[in-house]
Amino acid sequence: QVQLVESGGGLVQAGGSLRLSCAASGLTFSMHTVGWFRQAPGKEREFVAAITWSEGRQYYSDSRKGGFTISRDNAKNTVYLQMNNLKPEDTAVYYCAVKVAGLGGGLNIGSSYTYWGRGTQVTVSS
Repeated sequence: QVQLVESGGGLVQAGGSLRLSCAASGLTFSMHTVGWFRQAPGKEREFVAAITWSEGRQYYSDSRKGGFTISRDNAKNTVYLQMNNLKPEDTAVYYCAVKVAGLGGGLNIGSSYTYWGRGTQVTVSS
């Protein structure tokens, strides 16, 4: 059974930083693309970042390019999202998800991902 567990969310002031973690059981992250998405109250879920399985290439949404960094630790089977210079508009529930290797779909599209965590809340105060 595949489980993804996010952690690291919390309350931070604008300009601050957080590092989110996503730990997996039941699958090996290095064999799949892993993405981070977020959903703010009253808004649709949106893509934040992804890291591919084959070469570890990183992709980011245009809105947050430069402020966030996605990385993975294969030994720990964990993917991270380092978020710097946070803004109030970054407030959302952040989810990690797995896009299974070999399946189609864009990596910035939520429906392309098979497995999802329950999310971790990030709140940025002004």
